[in-house]
Amino acid sequence: MEKESIGKEMLEWIKSIVIAVLIAFLIKRFLFYSVLVDGASMEPSLHNGDRLFTNKIPLYYNGLQHGDVISFKAPDAIDKNYIKRVIGLAGDTIEIKDGKVYRNGQELVERYIAPDSYTDIYMESEWTVGEGEIFVLGDNRLPGASNDSRFFGPIKENTIGGISDFRYYPFDKNFGRLDK
Repeated sequence: MEKESIGKEMLEWIKSIVIAVLIAFLIKRFLFYSVLVDGASMEPSLHNGDRLFTNKIPLYYNGLQHGDVISFKAPDAIDKNYIKRVIGLAGDTIEIKDGKVYRNGQELVERYIAPDSYTDIYMESEWTVGEGEIFVLGDNRLPGASNDSRFFGPIKENTIGGISDFRYYPFDKNFGRLDK
């Protein structure tokens, strides 16, 4: 009798573990996951070592908005993800002129970058964002600080993992929702 009882208990434990792993997989695949900020490309908004929740749900319902911070597959590096800010959506024209960023002819008010930042251009200074594409920039506009759409052009929407809108580590004054 005792062996039968131990066997049933082991089976219950195995079922519980399998269910927990399946639920964790489904949450990560369809709802949200955690990302680690690696580097200084999003300073002053995000810092090396910050941890963010990346939410996939808005991609299914609301879509992306200007100012969203997103995680996406790096177009210029294998097996790497980037975290950048959405500057342009399909149909937008982005121009960088005299260190300022313009969307559809209007200068952007970018409260998330350091005061007196100058946005350099590298090869092009104007981009039209195509259907199924997004134009992204890092918040750190120092020369060479961010690989973003200034280098590789607009990214494909299908490379986006989710919207990173909540910093959960470190537990300091920057804990919480990210500014747009």
